[in-house]
Amino acid sequence: MTFPYDEARLDALVADVEQRMANVEQTARAASQVQLRSRGLTQADFAEISRFAHSPGAPRELKELARRVDAGEMSWEDIASGRAVDDEGVQRALQTGIPDLQRAYTAIQEGNDPEDVVSAGSPRPAGRRGDDDDDEPNRFTEDAW
Repeated sequence: MTFPYDEARLDALVADVEQRMANVEQTARAASQVQLRSRGLTQADFAEISRFAHSPGAPRELKELARRVDAGEMSWEDIASGRAVDDEGVQRALQTGIPDLQRAYTAIQEGNDPEDVVSAGSPRPAGRRGDDDDDEPNRFTEDAW
């Protein structure tokens, strides 16, 4: 049985594979140098997460997660950083009806700025703006224009 490629063709294929491997290594080195622009979540962010988790409107799974955080089993920082991602309770809480939580969590893990992720989501309910600026309306209706 004869080999279907001549030596020149085989050398060209080997050179192509070697070049591709060098490109992969170069890309991997460049990727390892990338610094995420996310500043992470602040203590105020964690406090707001905790407030929501303890609120009457929070899903049962999130309330259970808050109970475990309060008991010291884990922290909101552990959850946000991904250190607790394998925990079944964390996974159940992520799968509840909290709108876009999984999308936001993934975006933050991918290095998106948490402020950008929050601003892309749903607006905060009226009265929870946090800027104490009462001279501008915080809710617009069609007749406001």
